[in-house]
Parts: sequence; C-alpha cells; structure tokens
Amino acid sequence: MAIPTIATHFESSKQVQIQVKEVGKKFISEWIFRKVNLELNPGQSYTLVGPNGSGKSTLIQLLMGSVPPSEGTIQYTLNGKNLEVDDWFRHVVLAAPYLELIEEFTLRELVTFHQKFKPLKKGFTAADFEDFTQLSHARNKVVRHFSSGMKQRVKLGLAFLSEAAVVFLDEPTSNLDAKGTRWYLDQVTGLSDSQLLVLGSNQPQEYEFCENIISVSAFK
Repeated sequence: MAIPTIATHFESSKQVQIQVKEVGKKFISEWIFRKVNLELNPGQSYTLVGPNGSGKSTLIQLLMGSVPPSEGTIQYTLNGKNLEVDDWFRHVVLAAPYLELIEEFTLRELVTFHQKFKPLKKGFTAADFEDFTQLSHARNKVVRHFSSGMKQRVKLGLAFLSEAAVVFLDEPTSNLDAKGTRWYLDQVTGLSDSQLLVLGSNQPQEYEFCENIISVSAFK
C-alpha cells in the first residue's frame, strides 16, 4: 500500500499566525537582537538566516515559546482568534540538533510514545513513519545505536508527519549525507499549504525553495 502524502492528510482547518512586536532578547548585558517585528502567516515558509552566533536558534526558541523575550510581545492566533499560551504546544513541532530523542526506546516505541502527545497526520501509522523515513529496517533497533544521520531523519520525520499547524526546523540537514539532504528537500516541499514553516539556516541548499528570507543580523 502506498504511503499517504504529507499535504493531503493534514487537518487544513487549523491555521496559525504568529505576530512579533518589538521583540528583543539579551543575555546578561548583551542584546542578541532587538526590535524584531514579524508577521508569520499560514501557508508560507520563512527562513531566518545569519552567521553562526547571530541569534537564529534563539529567535526560533522565542517564536516557539521555549524562552521568554526580554522585551516585546509574541501573539499567536488560531483561525483568527487568540490562542492561549497553554494550548500553543499542541500546534507546533520542532526538529533541531539540540532536540534530544529518548534513546532508550526502539524506533517503533519512540513513534508510538510520540503519538500519545502529538498524533501523526491522518492516514499515517507508525509503520508508515518507518517507511517514510526509510528506516523500516531499524524499527526494533534502540535509538541509542542509531547513527547521527538516522537520528536526524527521525527528528525530521516527526516534524513532517506530526499533526501540527506550525513546523520549526533549525539546521535541518545537520548530519545528513547527500542522499538524506535530497530526501529532506523532497519532503519539506510537500508540506501542506495550510501549514506555517519556519527555518533557521545558513546553508542555502536547505531553503532554496523559500521565498521569505529574514536576516537576523538586521535586528542588531
């Protein structure tokens, strides 16, 4: 049986917008960035670019709500209505090098556990996930013994296939070889038209499809 496509099986009625107003972040006495004003809309992709240390990952973490801004506000709306902060996590997913997997689980156990908190898109099963990430041969292998590239495929697979209105990807091709990078590009461009995609990258091949490029250095 063919694996369902990503876009076709997403719940398109859930559309989230992020509005960033005069946001700044500082550590101790150093400002990482200031006066960030953005409107991030569903159905669009945005890439945060800048050299290492420019604040791309920090801005992503602020947009996700993982860390608070030092100044300014970030507002989330779902289908035009304000989204409560406590419900925000239900609509967002992240793949990043600093995101840890539960390495004591096998791949099948990890995906099954993940689904208890964030279901896969309609039509997808744990077995489909394994085929989608080209890791069906490792379904019963403990994640601790995965290569760094295999772990990155798992992180990206969970981001692509989770039922989430907003997808954050930070340095998405980290640890991927040429074949893995082609797989990433094939899948990221297949996300639903209703989803909001936010990337953090300084590798042009990771965001060659993206029309909205935002330089974090502009907010210094």
